Amino acid sequence: MLNKIIDIVKECGEIILGATDIARKIHQKEGKGNFVTDYDSRVQAALKEKLLALLPEAVFFGEEDDADREDISNGYAFIVDPIDGTANFTRGYKMSCISAALAKDGRPILGVVYNPYLEEVFYAQKGGGAFLNQDRITASSNTLEESIILFGTSPYSEELSKKSFEIAYRYFSRARDLRRSGSAAYDMCCLACGRADFFFELGLSPWDYAAAALIVEEAGGIISDMEGNPVTYDKKQPVAGRAPKVELLCQDGLSGSNSSNI
Repeated sequence: MLNKIIDIVKECGEIILGATDIARKIHQKEGKGNFVTDYDSRVQAALKEKLLALLPEAVFFGEEDDADREDISNGYAFIVDPIDGTANFTRGYKMSCISAALAKDGRPILGVVYNPYLEEVFYAQKGGGAFLNQDRITASSNTLEESIILFGTSPYSEELSKKSFEIAYRYFSRARDLRRSGSAAYDMCCLACGRADFFFELGLSPWDYAAAALIVEEAGGIISDMEGNPVTYDKKQPVAGRAPKVELLCQDGLSGSNSSNI
């Protein structure tokens, strides 16, 4: 099943690589800098068709579905972001991924994150470890003082954006340096393979993190909210990923922990 999902995701990556005239196919969604392109919709439609053909009893939980979302708490569900990093995609900033997770009873059991520009496939199966292409990956053994910090700015919410930069500086002041790629799924996978050591964003939806969260955990990392509590996969919420020796800092009310049902 995992290999078949990888094949489907890589096949859909060809749609991204073959994209042309992107600027004429951008549509504004609600929120600052929140875009969707015709290619997001094309990739999602292809993923939905191929993944549900693979497992017809599953429900499909995708970013670009405007209808009421189906319950994923019982049985199988595909949780999918067709292009994580759409703003990057629209500008030719080649840091975008396809993210696809298969969940059972509300928890991911398979996860695939694919950056077609770099030909990097990150994947994991519950209990089976995490991999980049054919190589097993593990989170680093760095402390916070040795860490590279990754973060998302939650640009769709002014309140969360302000909190994000306050928190980022708090971690940056203790760590070695800080980065932002514009793709939460890719940042989390960089954490999983030891390129970085801590990631957070205060407002992520399940399709942003479901696959990557499993990859981080299977690589020996830790996934939680900003206060160390477990995350769920049915609503928007703050997400933090970290290497085992990186501690969470007290947020003093800056956690952005207000979540909303999707």
